[in-house]
Amino acid sequence: MEDKNPIAQSAGRIKFWTKVLLPLILVGILLLIFVKFGPLGVFKSNIVPIEKIFIQRVVFSPEHISLEVFNDGPEPVTIAQVLVNDAYWKFAMSPSNILNPLDKGLIDIDYPWLEGDFEKITLVSRNGVTFEKEIEVASITPVFNSFYLKTFALLGIYVGVIPVLLGLLWLPFLRMLKERWYSFLLALTVGLLIFLGFDALAESFDLLEAMPNAYNGIGIILIGFTLSILTLSAISYKSEHHRQIKGEHFQALIFGYLIALGIGLHNLGEGLAIGSAYAVGEVALGSLLVIGFMIHNVTEGVAIVAPLTRFVRQVGNFYFHLVIMGLLAGAPTIIGAVIGGFAYSPALAFAYSPALAVLFLSIGAGAIFDVSYDIMHYMTKGRWMSLFTITNVLGFLAGLLIMYATGFLVVG
Repeated sequence: MEDKNPIAQSAGRIKFWTKVLLPLILVGILLLIFVKFGPLGVFKSNIVPIEKIFIQRVVFSPEHISLEVFNDGPEPVTIAQVLVNDAYWKFAMSPSNILNPLDKGLIDIDYPWLEGDFEKITLVSRNGVTFEKEIEVASITPVFNSFYLKTFALLGIYVGVIPVLLGLLWLPFLRMLKERWYSFLLALTVGLLIFLGFDALAESFDLLEAMPNAYNGIGIILIGFTLSILTLSAISYKSEHHRQIKGEHFQALIFGYLIALGIGLHNLGEGLAIGSAYAVGEVALGSLLVIGFMIHNVTEGVAIVAPLTRFVRQVGNFYFHLVIMGLLAGAPTIIGAVIGGFAYSPALAFAYSPALAVLFLSIGAGAIFDVSYDIMHYMTKGRWMSLFTITNVLGFLAGLLIMYATGFLVVG
């Protein structure tokens, strides 16, 4: 018979919580001792102060430069002087020229900068430590209005939506290929996706330089990447029963939507990065470069449509699904470009940080790798060695080479 003695139950609960809280209590005591007697206590005078200021944003307006700064170190920092192009310049700082750890501040400089010039801004702390920011091409910071809204929306359409929809137009050609080429097309899709996944990860690692260390960008990448894989894997597991009942055409449709979702998340992060860089003149998006992006990203449409070539007639409202997939993959680029384009506008600066681009790029990479695994698992039918046929290997290599070759068009 179960013991329901209140005293025994109370003692059991106390014992349970003691086991849970004891390590935490001991860690707390250890921290108190460390603060009292360790390097932050009696040895503090022997430690050189660590000062680290991160310049997050530079906003150019007529005859004026504003800097948003962040204390990325463990010690308070006092900004004593500001140099613009190696000349000392008067400045005002709010809320104070003293920044405590993790504090933000705004530095205002009345400076007659010139459109298109190189600008070098140096902050000097009270202890003589310097922090620099270089702007290759100075340009007026976009403000939130209808003109710039249309500009960045069109940028997203050119870079994301149009390429994906153009890639979908290869469906009639891909359908003309004989049945034996279907495996080649699936392997080609995997090659395209694997390249795109690594490209997304590389972009996210590149953006870490634009983030303060306190944000722990590696942690953001890891969380976004693993969360994406685990979430999509759970969805795939839940939908397995429906796929077995409805057949291969339903499986192919799921592949199409998952590929479109992964590409869309990638394009959202890419749009954030491109828009923010364009806003401060760090990317010279001329017409040739836009065309380069279009040709490079058209392969995303091929990746979506390739697994569906055998099932056009079996899937109801097929072309409706195809358009939705294209928009799912391409439209997030518009959102990213608009938010990123106004990242340096005082009105919308709160809406964006490089951490957001890193998060979505890593989520997109995880989704792309997850669906790549699902496609390969589908191709092997549980026999993984059967994946390494000549047809599959050639298809995979063709996918990698297509992405690699078109990537030269967007180097700038």
